Amino acid sequence: MSLCTTMMEISSRFIGKPPDLRRRGRRHLRGGLLMERLPFASEPTVVSLSSTPGDSHRLNVSQDLQRETLEVLEWGRVCKQLSAFTSTSMGRSTAQNRGVLIGRSLEESQRLLNQTGAALALPEALDFSGIEDVSGIVDSMSGDVMTIGELCVVKRTLRSARNLFEQLKEISSLDGCSDRKYPLLEILQNCNFLIELEQKIDFCVDCSLSMVLGRASDELEFIRSERRRNMEILDSLLSRVSHQIFQAGGVDRPLVTKRRSRMCVAIRASHRSLLPDGVILNISSSGATYFMEPKEAVDLNNIEVRMVNYEKDEEHAILSLLTSEIAESALDINFLLDRIQEVDLAVARAGYAEWLNGVRPILNPEGPLKVDIERIQHPILLERCLESSPDEPVSTNSLSIGRREFRVKIPKPLSDGISDFPVPIDIKIGGENNVVIISGPNAGGKTASMKTLGLACIMSKAGMYLPAGMQPKLPWFDLVLADIGDHQSLEQSLSTFSGHILRICKILEMATKETLVLIDEIGSGTDPSEGIALSASILQYLKDRVNLAVVTTHYADLSRLREKDARFQNAAMEFCLETLQPTYQILWGCTGESNALKIARAVGFDVKLIQRAENWLERLVPEKQKERKGLLYHSLMEERQRLSTEARGAASLHSEVMDVYGEIHEEAKDLHWRETALLAKETQQVHEELKVAKSQIENVVQEFENQLAAVKVGQLSSLIKKAESTISSIVKSHRPNPDSVAEDMDKGSYTPQPGEQVLVQHLGDKLATVIEVPKDDDGTFLIQYGKMRLRVDKSKIRAVSKGSRIANSSPRLRKQVRLSMLCTLRMYVSIDFLIPPSFRALTQRRVAPLTTCRSQV
Repeated sequence: MSLCTTMMEISSRFIGKPPDLRRRGRRHLRGGLLMERLPFASEPTVVSLSSTPGDSHRLNVSQDLQRETLEVLEWGRVCKQLSAFTSTSMGRSTAQNRGVLIGRSLEESQRLLNQTGAALALPEALDFSGIEDVSGIVDSMSGDVMTIGELCVVKRTLRSARNLFEQLKEISSLDGCSDRKYPLLEILQNCNFLIELEQKIDFCVDCSLSMVLGRASDELEFIRSERRRNMEILDSLLSRVSHQIFQAGGVDRPLVTKRRSRMCVAIRASHRSLLPDGVILNISSSGATYFMEPKEAVDLNNIEVRMVNYEKDEEHAILSLLTSEIAESALDINFLLDRIQEVDLAVARAGYAEWLNGVRPILNPEGPLKVDIERIQHPILLERCLESSPDEPVSTNSLSIGRREFRVKIPKPLSDGISDFPVPIDIKIGGENNVVIISGPNAGGKTASMKTLGLACIMSKAGMYLPAGMQPKLPWFDLVLADIGDHQSLEQSLSTFSGHILRICKILEMATKETLVLIDEIGSGTDPSEGIALSASILQYLKDRVNLAVVTTHYADLSRLREKDARFQNAAMEFCLETLQPTYQILWGCTGESNALKIARAVGFDVKLIQRAENWLERLVPEKQKERKGLLYHSLMEERQRLSTEARGAASLHSEVMDVYGEIHEEAKDLHWRETALLAKETQQVHEELKVAKSQIENVVQEFENQLAAVKVGQLSSLIKKAESTISSIVKSHRPNPDSVAEDMDKGSYTPQPGEQVLVQHLGDKLATVIEVPKDDDGTFLIQYGKMRLRVDKSKIRAVSKGSRIANSSPRLRKQVRLSMLCTLRMYVSIDFLIPPSFRALTQRRVAPLTTCRSQV
């Protein structure tokens, strides 16, 4: 009892003290972290800018038109493809909900393209692991306290975001030039990574154990310390009591357990008298065992229960303080998440560009063409030629620039490496043209081509690369407005024509000088004569008020607008009359025919019906005009095919010539360097030989001087002869070799074999390998020099000398170096140098033979 009283006194500061009073005011956390409990951040206030009713109406109409245009152009499917390349849940959700940013200005679109290019240039994958969308957690707080798990998610996201920024900085400093990677680094440059908040959460919470650490506050640490002491006393007490019960036969084995949040012991019902005044907390299902709390443990258990409650209150207070900190930083956290999402989408655009084999577009180019796009393919149709869509990533360990890898079936490439499905098209619109009128047969590709142009413009504005050849060039449009499809509505009492006209009316109202307008089957759905008149009036209006308008039609009369105004341009979808199938190619500057009767015949219409329609058509069209038009069309098609064939041949020949030129140019750049290196190598070898000869001559001179000191006059002659002989042999051994064996050989008798190396005169006596020998004596040899193969005459080939000191060196160069060596030898082989001055007088009459030796050298 005294122990229980002591414990109660120790914990008296907690008993009866309201938790609210303890948590009121400032809170001091351990580790030098000071936190203050503040009210939760309120919901962001939406400030509406004042605007006139007219501006509001125009804004609503513009947004509706843009939304409908994106829908008819199937922008949502492109965004869905892009979503598979994202690495975060935020980026994936944004892409799938068609929230991908579309540049609202030329500068913004250029910035997005620069980000995509920077992501493509990354040498390693960016690490987005650990980043989660915590905006829902941060924004949904309305007085609630965040759980430990939510706090850990926030901490992990902040730390991963900071690691991502550090990784980008490290990549930018690899090559000492951060210009290429700066667009990505710039996104996170001004972000607040809330390092202090991250450290506070890490200091207070153990995420691996999902618990608040005792070091978070002095109160919590004291509570847990006292609770441990109390539990030690309680465990000791109950263990002693349990053993006493066991020794008395009141239980099979000592057992201390917890029932109803209180510590107790097990005892047989028949022996419960062993615990007088004990409290029964629970009874086993059989009724044979009681779980009783001894009288001595009641106060200790009461302390434990209070301590647990105090601990929970203190943990709740700490979590509340951390929640307040996060609420205060909600704006910074949301801003950071937006910037991370921007990096994620930039990396996703780069992965999407690789997947489509895309190239970067040039916006607002300078030149004669307003739109210059070669061999572009519709990205949605292009997905069909892949084995799996980007929605089915393959789990691999080799990620590229932070993106998944995909199983793709490489389509059969054309000459420039672009797949032939879907059919690539060329879009070339002159700078003076404001309206393009596309005509041609049904199912010929008019609408698909127009959609491809519209989608390419939107993708470029959004910073995405295009699946095209070369480098596409197109203007930046502030709006892309399209009228494609049937706008019939029973609810709004709109017929096909009235829905069509109503939408065109809205487009004309919203169009500006920087707008792209796309209208499919303009003027259709009503009387042809009235439709033509209305369509011509609309096109005349558009030519002065938009940057570019592209329309499709079956009205041949609209093509005549080009004759009166150069701002109009005609185009036609090519149709093969032999197969009666469209080729899906655009013929710029041509007028197409609908070919309705030919198509009807091809699909199996009754011949009589076709003939009756042809007879009726002859009454409407002058007889000769139709025939002349058909002949002219066939003639133009044949001429076009011929020119296309010649152009492809010329392009192939030009490519081969440029390859050969490049190889020769590279070899020519290295020629001077090779000659210098060869001269240095030959000179070095000659100097080494000269050094050896000098050493040998010095040895002879030294020996001659040693013997001359003790020789008699009668022996001087033999001594000089011996020196002459020795020096002559040294000079002879270092005398230059005759011309190479190959130069002395009979060139007519030498025939190299395949694989043998020869010297080619046309290449400056360079080494080349024989690839093919002629079948007759008068033929030419096929040789390979580097990557270049050429045929040379037999007389221009020499064999490689086996005794040459330096292979493939110039004879003139070797001769020049050898002569230099001889001049040096002559300096050493002299009478004045060989005979000391003391004996010069005695040997004046006997030096003639040695002088003769010198002259020979």
